[in-house]
Amino acid sequence: MKVDVRTTDGEPMSWQHATLPVGSALRIAPAFVARTEDPESGLETTLHARYEASFGRYVNGEVANRALRPDIEVNNRTLREVPIQGVMQAAAPRCIALTLDSETDPAATWLTAADLAKAKGRIIPQWLAKDVVQRGNKQERMDVIEILYGTAALAGLPPVKAVQEELGVPHRTASDWIKKARAAGRLEGMTYIVGRQANG
Repeated sequence: MKVDVRTTDGEPMSWQHATLPVGSALRIAPAFVARTEDPESGLETTLHARYEASFGRYVNGEVANRALRPDIEVNNRTLREVPIQGVMQAAAPRCIALTLDSETDPAATWLTAADLAKAKGRIIPQWLAKDVVQRGNKQERMDVIEILYGTAALAGLPPVKAVQEELGVPHRTASDWIKKARAAGRLEGMTYIVGRQANG
């Protein structure tokens, strides 16, 4: 799904717009506007989302739909085809910034979660995943868990599954590492409600 993600001022979203610290390793855009066109349903969907600390994730504040062709009527049947959660899941990683360098280093390279995933098809590099699993460096592991959990939870995706897939560990291990990261205060401001429908 191709989604155009912008700031609430209409600028294309980039890592520089991620100004709100969440957890200890992530910065997020406080709000965004995402727009997508679905040629199959004939609808354009625009959603306005904002980070809501009490929810620990992005929430939709407004959704607008418009017919792209004269033969499409916006009604209850066509609106059932609107993938609101899919738009959110595609947009949120573009609003989350992180660095694998020291955050205090002025030369640190910052990327959006979407840029990082696009670069290698993953949220974190393979070498880092392998290192975190094999060596068990607690600080490095906590950093990685925070990045993976935060990226998934803020986008409305299951964080345990993201940790499993990125690190190649069983569900039980992923859950345990997430519990330890939460107990260490690394997941402040991020929440995922188990059972929330991923397909909106």
